[in-house]
Amino acid sequence: MGLLKKKDSTSASSSTSPCADLRNAYHNCFNKWYSEKFVKGQCDKEECVAEWDKYRHCLSENLDGKLLTRMLEVDGELNPTKQS
Repeated sequence: MGLLKKKDSTSASSSTSPCADLRNAYHNCFNKWYSEKFVKGQCDKEECVAEWDKYRHCLSENLDGKLLTRMLEVDGELNPTKQS
């Protein structure tokens, strides 16, 4: 996931991925949560869920034609409490 990895803000706009902006939003949220809360012992499992859901939905739509949706199905199997 690139924990605490800083990204250049222009990298999303120059990317060819249709989900790049959503990916960056999720990673920024996750990295902020990780560095400001998780490492200090605060574990809120609901943090960044909205960002993840939007990113996952975009991936699902764009990977469907490439037969790569199995990757997302595995995520659902590993996290059975998630609602799709």
